[in-house]
Amino acid sequence: MKSRDTLIRLKRFQVEEKRRRVSQIEAMIAEFTRMATDLDREIAAEENRTGMTDPAHFAYSTYARAARSRRDNLHQSTGELRGQLEEARGLLGDATSELAKVQSLDVRDKAADLVRDRSDNLGALRTARA
Repeated sequence: MKSRDTLIRLKRFQVEEKRRRVSQIEAMIAEFTRMATDLDREIAAEENRTGMTDPAHFAYSTYARAARSRRDNLHQSTGELRGQLEEARGLLGDATSELAKVQSLDVRDKAADLVRDRSDNLGALRTARA
C-alpha cells in the first residue's frame, strides 16, 4: 500500500498546485480590474480638467489618451485571464476527481484487507478450537 499512499500524496499535491494557480489568476483579475477602475477615474478627472472628452479630437489630452490605452490593455488582459481561469478551474476539477478516485480505491482496498484479516483470525480461532 506504500505506492498507493505515495500516489495519494502526489494527487493531493497536484490538487493544491491547481488550487494555487486558480487563486493566482483570480488575484490578478482583481488587481487588473482595480487598476482599470483607477484609470477610469483618472481619465474622467483629466477630461474634466481639460474640458475635452473626444479622444479623436486633436486637442485631447495626451495623458488621458495614454491612460485610455493602458486601461484598454488591462481590459484585454483581464479577458485573456478569464479564459485561463476557466481552463485552470477545469484542470482543478479533473485533479480533484482523480484524487477522489485514488482515495476511494484506497478505502476499498483497506476495507478488503480488514475483511481478509478478520476472516483469517476467525479461521485461526476455529482451527485452535478444533
